[in-house]
Amino acid sequence: MIRPVSVADAAAIAAIYNPYIEQTVISFEEMPVSLNDMEARIRAIGAEYPYLVWEENNEVLGYAYLNKWKERLAYRFAVEDSVYIKKGHERKGIGEALLTRLIDEAHRRSLHAMVAVITIPNERSVGLHEKLGFRKIGQLDEIGFKLGNWLDVGYWELLL
Repeated sequence: MIRPVSVADAAAIAAIYNPYIEQTVISFEEMPVSLNDMEARIRAIGAEYPYLVWEENNEVLGYAYLNKWKERLAYRFAVEDSVYIKKGHERKGIGEALLTRLIDEAHRRSLHAMVAVITIPNERSVGLHEKLGFRKIGQLDEIGFKLGNWLDVGYWELLL
């Protein structure tokens, strides 16, 4: 079931997100997010943009949200999406359902563009976004350094 996030979900969301920080290059963060910081993020993002969780049997298995693309006013109709699924629950359609709902929410809010920023390679995220109509619009080579590697980042866009 998809529902709006609650601050009470912060521990479950941190438990999903922190392994991505610690064990992968999918997130460019390098330090785990504390419970207090996750609560603050949920409050800040959720106050302005859709922030959703996928819950089954009272367990949060994934989450997704929209956030501003850039600070400048001219970007006000563009958002960036983020989707994270609990390890062991990938490839069950959770990410697709969450991202589809975010796209619907973006339409409802009269937004114009959604951007996905994806570390390359990440076949699952690329496949998910392209399945839902995003197209690759650019790439920055060796823009990040994490876990001993220089990392490329691609940009996918969906015009709404």
